[in-house]
Amino acid sequence: MKLGPQLHRIGNDIVAAYLVLTDEGITIIDAGLAGHWSDLQRELAAVGRPLSDVRGIVLTHGDTDHLGFAERLRLATGIPVYVHSADAARAKGQDKPKASAGRMRLGPTLSFLAYSLRKGGWRTKYLTDVVPVEDGDVLDLPGSPRIIALPGHSPGSVAVHVPAAGALFVGDALTTRHVLTGQVGPQPAPFTDDPAQALEVLDRVTGLQQVDWVLPGHGTPWNGQISGLAAAVRAQS
Repeated sequence: MKLGPQLHRIGNDIVAAYLVLTDEGITIIDAGLAGHWSDLQRELAAVGRPLSDVRGIVLTHGDTDHLGFAERLRLATGIPVYVHSADAARAKGQDKPKASAGRMRLGPTLSFLAYSLRKGGWRTKYLTDVVPVEDGDVLDLPGSPRIIALPGHSPGSVAVHVPAAGALFVGDALTTRHVLTGQVGPQPAPFTDDPAQALEVLDRVTGLQQVDWVLPGHGTPWNGQISGLAAAVRAQS
């Protein structure tokens, strides 16, 4: 799904991953579920780019519904997979999330589970090698993605800012579609380790420039005023 000249999404509002396309190559932000491998192949074919154009994957955090095809692509091509150092163990399956699901409604929850099963969520492979990153790092990848630490959902949760694409990828630092209740609009994400911290750190992104799209791991892309994002999420907490 094309969002902009350099920006594409694979997956849907339930689980999504993103591609940043430049003349120098492609950066993938998050890797969805294992079954999104075929979605990746179709999206690359649609834009006429080979798999060899992918230069790296940046993970917003280490949960399994963001690891998806990352290890498969890493082994097939040798590209690096970047994750914040505080989530490296989680991405390798050595540190399991402990957060509770919180509120839920039957219909949306079943839809989330059914989609996860259909897309091979149970087949996700943990990473065996990662490149750790820290807050403020600008990666040597297409689009020059910058890491902004947003701990709370997980210790190593980050946003990834790519000014060239006008994009801020936020993973599960917030959501625009609660996968367990179906509620839409900017709000806290479920399965968050430290909900209070996750709300507090959102001010770190509200002063950013060159943000046309806020792109969560779950929910529709959001193109409201970035200055009001933190307040909008807190209003739904």
